[in-house]
Amino acid sequence: MNAFAAFLHHVFFVVIMLVLFAELLLLKEPLTLASARKIRRYDRVYGIVALLIVIVGVLRVLYFEKGADYYLHSASFIAKMLLFAVVGLLSAYPTITFIRWGASLRQGQVPVLHDADKRRLRIVLHLEATLLIAVILCAALMAKGIGYFGG
Repeated sequence: MNAFAAFLHHVFFVVIMLVLFAELLLLKEPLTLASARKIRRYDRVYGIVALLIVIVGVLRVLYFEKGADYYLHSASFIAKMLLFAVVGLLSAYPTITFIRWGASLRQGQVPVLHDADKRRLRIVLHLEATLLIAVILCAALMAKGIGYFGG
């Protein structure tokens, strides 16, 4: 079961990165009705997968792997959790923006997205991706016991 939980955790992480990059690619081009709808769908998938990452991660910490005591005494794990939380907070801005597009999309209209807003969205999404890569680094350090300060 440990291996399957680890597998799921990693697959979900790959999916979240792919979804994030898909949103970035769609926001690189002029916004259309189709691309705005895709972005909203992708953002829903992003949220669901982020929740699944947390659920599987909590299960791994509590019931599999090395146990909660080990992880709570690992600076790498704590950094990983803090980075993931920051990504979650950052993701609120794009999500709120995409939710606000709902009225326009229901009317069959392309949402208004000014260049400055698009630039801001892309910066936040790039920052999320960068921080998620740092999460991977922390996971690798954690797996090797780097940063462990327990007894």
